[in-house]
Amino acid sequence: MQTQTTETIAQQLRACNDAFEATFLAKDSAALAALYTPNAVLLPPGMAELTGTEAIGQFWQGAMDLGVATARLTTVTAQDLGDIAIEQGQFVLSGADSNTLDHGKYVVIWKQHEGRWHLHQDIWNSSQAAA
Repeated sequence: MQTQTTETIAQQLRACNDAFEATFLAKDSAALAALYTPNAVLLPPGMAELTGTEAIGQFWQGAMDLGVATARLTTVTAQDLGDIAIEQGQFVLSGADSNTLDHGKYVVIWKQHEGRWHLHQDIWNSSQAAA
């Protein structure tokens, strides 16, 4: 008898975060933006919200241009709500020399789009002390 196993939501989001990290490392902001839903909202700290993949791609290209070379994402909790998932996690952004530029926490609302998970609402803030 063969049993069928199903990936947990945390495993599914880990795969999505692996794709985000790899795409960021490749410095491909267009492919990074494609990981978001078409009407996704990015809520970066200290800025107005950005809506849509074009604006999101431009934001991430700007981060790369400023020297952010890698993004490491770690899921702390994940909830599966059907075609929506909520992830709370921690991030580390590093430069080309592997020095930590920022670290903090995030919440992503994921949404099923075209048969796979996409970032739909993405908000984060730094855990570094203010300078």
